Amino acid sequence: MTNISANHRRRQTLIRTFAILVALCVSFATAQAQTPPPADRPITMIVTVPPGGSTDALARLTAGMLSARLERSVVVENVTGAGGLVGMQKFLRSPADGSVLLFINQSLVILPYLHPKSGYSPTADVEPLGVVANVPMVLSVSNASGLTSLPSLVDRMKKAPGKVNFGSGGPGTTAHLAEALFLRQAAVQGEMIQYRGSGPALADLMAGTIDAVIDQTVTMLPLHKDARVRAIAVTGGARLAAHPEIPTFAEAGLPQFDLTIWNGLLAPRGTPVDVLARLNGALAAVVASPELRARLATMAAQVPADGQAGPDHFRRVVAQENDRVAALARAGAFVASAEAAAR
Repeated sequence: MTNISANHRRRQTLIRTFAILVALCVSFATAQAQTPPPADRPITMIVTVPPGGSTDALARLTAGMLSARLERSVVVENVTGAGGLVGMQKFLRSPADGSVLLFINQSLVILPYLHPKSGYSPTADVEPLGVVANVPMVLSVSNASGLTSLPSLVDRMKKAPGKVNFGSGGPGTTAHLAEALFLRQAAVQGEMIQYRGSGPALADLMAGTIDAVIDQTVTMLPLHKDARVRAIAVTGGARLAAHPEIPTFAEAGLPQFDLTIWNGLLAPRGTPVDVLARLNGALAAVVASPELRARLATMAAQVPADGQAGPDHFRRVVAQENDRVAALARAGAFVASAEAAAR
């Protein structure tokens, strides 16, 4: 009887010890998941497009300024492939501890419609930190095209449906969205040619291989300034101060076309509140800085208006953009170009 009691006590002791060890392991794992990585470990900022384009340039500017505020290295990593889906999936699989962020624009909401099996929601699976920059879009034509204005472009497209071609940085990019929206709102047909990044598309535009590109001011205006392409319309309610010779789409006869590209920063869903607060504070300081305003002015881009930079507003912006892209997708705006192979 004594041996049985002793054995019972030993079993109970072992059970309690095992339970304590399990609890400690769970607590340790939870702490590991919620505790931000050491300050000497760099933050990775994923960009889903190749180096050299508008989004990449803005991401690198943001990374440098954010690094100074956080007193921690922020490194841009270009993760390309499948029109940005590869980079997006890497971000979604990243630890929710503040060590990996995503710098992106409207591509965030386009990708799920191009890749229905991607399995992510642009409104539910991310933690918006804030909008960094709003960038107008510029429609430019090649010098070889002989086109000089938006009316001349639309007229040619109506007379020769499908013969005018547009280049974009690939399926899911803002240029892809802009061109799909333009064709729909101008009620014209054109061929959309997808490239692996905006750089090759702009190179072919300068060479006269393609007729037109709609892209952000950051990359388009230097080419217009050097007369390597001709800018014929810009989005927004007013002409650009640095280039008053470029009419707005409304002035050029297409007031219904208005698309400003927002560029923002996101963290993975489930990032702890204290980590989000620290990142939000640092990003807010970057956006409010005169340095960012001055740098963006050289790109014909703008910082968000007061009250339109933080996470709550960014969340609303993403939801509104998702509704617009969903309507385009239902109308079949992305089907043909999604099936085309990028050059």
